[in-house]
Amino acid sequence: MDEKNLNKKEKLALSLEFMQRTMVHYAMWYAQVRDKFGLERASEIMDQAWQKSSALQMKRLSKVLDFELEDGLPKVLLKMPEEKIDALREAVAVNWLANDGVWFQAVEFSEGMFPAKDCNDAAWGEFSPYEALRIKRMLEMEEFPGIKGLKRAMEMRLYGTVNTQSFANETETSIEFYMNECRVQSARKRKGLDDYPCKSGGIIEYTTFAQTIDSRIKTEVISCPPDKHPDEWYCGWRFWIEESNKG
Repeated sequence: MDEKNLNKKEKLALSLEFMQRTMVHYAMWYAQVRDKFGLERASEIMDQAWQKSSALQMKRLSKVLDFELEDGLPKVLLKMPEEKIDALREAVAVNWLANDGVWFQAVEFSEGMFPAKDCNDAAWGEFSPYEALRIKRMLEMEEFPGIKGLKRAMEMRLYGTVNTQSFANETETSIEFYMNECRVQSARKRKGLDDYPCKSGGIIEYTTFAQTIDSRIKTEVISCPPDKHPDEWYCGWRFWIEESNKG
């Protein structure tokens, strides 16, 4: 493919390819900084980088695509009805989940189910604390926000938009969390398939998320596939802070 002789469709395809490379390069930068300086410091550095990067990207794209900016956001999006903004947020979140599934299947179809599960669990071990730290910084939480802080953070997860979830038996030092509707498991159910056995990944996911929000919080699984569960939820988790660590 000669860049100088591309047709219209090829030029657009290449533009999207450039976006993909930009995302991967951005992630590689973050991985290097995290490995060198640690998760928390990397998040602080990335905040600085993202504020500048997003502003530059939006400004450049606004000139090319001819849209106005307001507080760094496309004005045309700010003018949308709130229900459309909610729909946009959900579409972006579902795209994240779809992307996760596409990666899983790509590894599964080429390397097998067990390598795919290994990659999936390892990816959650990286992403879950990252998401927790981003939420913690976004909500300007204190170092030890406790169970109330964890509950608020769980509501702000991508899963909080993608799936239906609930809490029960909340106290100052403990809470139960239930995933009532899970897009992945619901899709498998519609196809007549057994639940995806997500327990190993879930233990990594929820434990690292909770500990990143508040290092005192402990996690235990109530039930998660392949465990049996009631029709009302697919997986359940309990989070708690020991009384001796409450202060």
